[in-house]
Amino acid sequence: MERTLTVGLQERSYPIHIGSGLLPKLGEYLKAQLRSLRYAVVSDDNVAALYGQSVLDSLKSAGLSGELFTFPAGESSKRLATVEELARAMTLSGFDRGNVIIALGGGVSGDMAGFLAAIYMRGIPFVQVPTSLLAQVDSSVGGKTGVDLAEGKNLLGTFYQPKLVLIDTEVLRTLPTDQLLSGMGEVIKYGVSLDASLFHYLDQHREELLALDEACLNYVITRCCDLKARVVEEDEREGGLRRVLNFGHTIGHAVEAAANFSLLHGFAVSVGMVAIAAVSARCGYAPPDLEAEIARLLAAFGLPTSIPAGLSRERISAFMQADKKNMGRRLFFVLPTELGKVMVTDQVDRAALQQVLESA
Repeated sequence: MERTLTVGLQERSYPIHIGSGLLPKLGEYLKAQLRSLRYAVVSDDNVAALYGQSVLDSLKSAGLSGELFTFPAGESSKRLATVEELARAMTLSGFDRGNVIIALGGGVSGDMAGFLAAIYMRGIPFVQVPTSLLAQVDSSVGGKTGVDLAEGKNLLGTFYQPKLVLIDTEVLRTLPTDQLLSGMGEVIKYGVSLDASLFHYLDQHREELLALDEACLNYVITRCCDLKARVVEEDEREGGLRRVLNFGHTIGHAVEAAANFSLLHGFAVSVGMVAIAAVSARCGYAPPDLEAEIARLLAAFGLPTSIPAGLSRERISAFMQADKKNMGRRLFFVLPTELGKVMVTDQVDRAALQQVLESA
């Protein structure tokens, strides 16, 4: 079953196509919705080996041309040097402002290809074709692009919306198990922060989701995309409401960076959600049993609920201070208050925060 959502941003509005077996139809969608006849497909070498030729064949069948540009898989590639290499390769191949970039892959590919599109010749259109669960439910929607610095994650980037998002649930069958679980971390984030009914659905359909049941996957991905789309429509550039989407990320990003990105993003967010729920309870914003309820579901999906042993709390604190969401030295947190509801505040007791970090 195919579903189509729309992210309503006036002249920057775009569709999200969701369904099984959509990848071969990519060329048809592009031909119907965009004017360009030439496409630069940007992907990491792992995903390119699996789906690069399928995308090129889809383009060709629609009378379009495409060229594949790859980079080494992994968060360590998400840096300015890789963007420069890709841009130079595109320039040598004659890509101009009338062409389009296709981001094929997970969150790293989407973030980096989107950033490249935003700055290449002062901006060319791009399309998101996410192949990981995390990218399908979160990073491919909303227009956040960026690369990492040694000082922290996503510190260089732009808000730059895609022209369309195509989500093929079938590609998840080649996704490594740890990457599937990482994506579930972001899915659970939506349940805790925005939709208690989704949280309970995940609890009741855990086995089906882990077995990649098509109907369950379609429902969950569509629900997450719809939740994010509605938030982005209200607050495209994260001036207020959109901050709720960072639930679990302030601590999670810091843990991820402190671990030198050896921890998958969804795993780090999982740790961050439990930790910030504990902080919320200590500050009197959440009931004491909420942390345990969140941790229970995360653990049921095989996700970590505590900071890895031996990871420096001092490094975690330092990376939190460098978080891009900080303003005027004020550190903002998204605190859960009950299932499906969160609040954004900089009024967090630092002693309570430090106690949680030390014991998490």
